[in-house]
Amino acid sequence: MTQLANTSTTSRAARTDTPDGDAAAEPGTTRVVLTTEEDLLTVRHAVRAATLAVGFGIVDQTRVVTAASELARNAYIHGGGGVLTIEYPRRHGVRGLRLTIRDEGPGITDVDAALVDGFTTGAGLGHGLGGARRLMDEFEVRTVPGGGTTVVATRWVPR
Repeated sequence: MTQLANTSTTSRAARTDTPDGDAAAEPGTTRVVLTTEEDLLTVRHAVRAATLAVGFGIVDQTRVVTAASELARNAYIHGGGGVLTIEYPRRHGVRGLRLTIRDEGPGITDVDAALVDGFTTGAGLGHGLGGARRLMDEFEVRTVPGGGTTVVATRWVPR
């Protein structure tokens, strides 16, 4: 069963951390629990809605949804499921979208190798992690072999 929670845990301070005091209302933090294949579709819909809320154009919407889909699929297939958190950061008056996906799977033994196109531990083409990194402005992988993986990816709305 798909679990989608939309909460307003973003504090006022987190929304107004810009020098110009830009404090436009942002949606609350959204979490999508990934336990079934259907949840991958829920991720796509939630991220698409978030890209619209932030104001991305169609090309950037597609980039962010594609990255989210790849990351969610990796967490589902390789991590046995996970949780996607969607946040709405601001930096110097620029709006963004931050995707954090966590799983409790086996972790990634060699992150550098996993980011290279063609690397795969399954039947895929091996473009997922590296492709997601190219589609986002900021990308971080934290992993512990045997202890799961967290990927944090952010895209900023172009000025």
